[in-house]
Amino acid sequence: MSSASTDLNAIELEIARNRLTSISEEVGMALIRTSYSPNIKDRRDCSAGIYGPDGRLISQAEHIPLHLGLMPTMIANVIAEYGVENLNPGDVLMTNNPYVGGSHLPDMCVITPIFVDDEVVALIATMAHHVDIGGMTPGSMDAAATEIFQEGIRVPPIKLFSGGEIQRETLAFLLMNIRTADKTRGDLMAQVAANRLGERRVLELIEEWGTQEFTSSCDALVAYGERRTRAAISSLPNGTGTFTDYLEHNGVEQVDIPITATVTVSGEEITIDLTEAADQVKGAVNCSYAVAQACAAYVVKMLADPTLPSNAGLTAPIDVRTRPGSLVHAEFPAPVAHGNTQTSQRIVDTILGAFEEFTEHLVPAASSGSMSIVTIGGVDTRTGDYYSYVETYGGGQGAAFDMNGASATHTHMTNTRNTPCEVIEREYPLRVEAYEISRGTGGKGKTSGGDGILRHLTLTHGSATVVAGTSRVTTKPWGLQGGEPGSNAQIQKHTDEETTALPAMSKFDVEAGHGVSIQTAGGGGYGSPH
Repeated sequence: MSSASTDLNAIELEIARNRLTSISEEVGMALIRTSYSPNIKDRRDCSAGIYGPDGRLISQAEHIPLHLGLMPTMIANVIAEYGVENLNPGDVLMTNNPYVGGSHLPDMCVITPIFVDDEVVALIATMAHHVDIGGMTPGSMDAAATEIFQEGIRVPPIKLFSGGEIQRETLAFLLMNIRTADKTRGDLMAQVAANRLGERRVLELIEEWGTQEFTSSCDALVAYGERRTRAAISSLPNGTGTFTDYLEHNGVEQVDIPITATVTVSGEEITIDLTEAADQVKGAVNCSYAVAQACAAYVVKMLADPTLPSNAGLTAPIDVRTRPGSLVHAEFPAPVAHGNTQTSQRIVDTILGAFEEFTEHLVPAASSGSMSIVTIGGVDTRTGDYYSYVETYGGGQGAAFDMNGASATHTHMTNTRNTPCEVIEREYPLRVEAYEISRGTGGKGKTSGGDGILRHLTLTHGSATVVAGTSRVTTKPWGLQGGEPGSNAQIQKHTDEETTALPAMSKFDVEAGHGVSIQTAGGGGYGSPH
């Protein structure tokens, strides 16, 4: 780097962007390779990034859009609440509080401040979905929870490490409230270790560049991200569109829950108004306002320019408006476990529908509309230990104007892999009866929607509690411009005597020999199939 100014030339910007992105990617890979649970090491349900001392996003790995979009809000709020002046070298913070901008309780955020000469110059943060965080159901994802206390232990911003020393009493208190304490401890320590690696890499960079040059480069990258985003937005048509879509289940009962988005593009700025969304509901499909912000940023990047830098500059021209106490801006003590898995996907559908009102050939048809989560947990009678199987399933991608939708894939706010069948049968008392693409479930069109997935699991030992949550069971992913909708999702409980179709959000117990199957929805088609 040749200058301490934020006016870096194009080559210097690319060097800085790639150096910082490579650190974020390395942190994420270290977390994946050292974690204990299949949910992180196989499914990669985690994210990593570099932040400024105030929580401003500088760089992130291309992991899960939901995590990555809400972490800047969460980290900024955590640092403001805890106070940067109360941090010391060797400290590590952790929190999972959705009301400060988190997602749901299993998503634990671990934050490590980086010091140079007793001053915080940056933060390294990772977020990972832990397979249990307590609460009334194994896996901590009970759809029928009616208050946050039923979903698990809520951790305020506290120190996991202080001055380089682990806070053993804090950790012991946390693990005593968690069924899978060994997995959770291992995954937490993997987050801490990954953050330490990121700290070393950033300090190596600062040793090479100097503190002032590092800070100036971060400022330049954010300014560059904002310039790029504003230019991309200005290429979109000016206009306003309003669209309403519905969730079909509140976690407790089947009921239509409207989400309305009004999108306005004016010059190089976008306003996304979600204030007309329904009030927060009884069950666990509420979400924090940071989730809504993450969805908005994702859609803008998706439609305006997918190559836009993922830093604080991306969100600067986007004004996201939510109403406190609503489904998309839940307030204490609303349960939020499935705000991630269900509501975030419907927010995306709603914003896309609003864009479709004033654009042409830009918006794709609706995808499967859910992260389609299944958790199965209990005590493994072979070992006497608690276990918790957690997995989200892909579905059909909505077709675009010039492209068929992909089949059996994660879309929009999720970006995890699947758990291999061999890993499921090795780690849990489960047998995989079927795992296949549900052929013909995508909507037909000039371009066709992708097909969903079918997975059928059988419990082999003991008894267990199952939570299965999906969407588009009573509705279908919509097609566009004459394209046909995708097929419905299905959940079924299997016993020796019968197979029973279940609602979109279901919880039930199974015995050995019984099981569950889930078929995810296909994507909508685009254009008339004729």
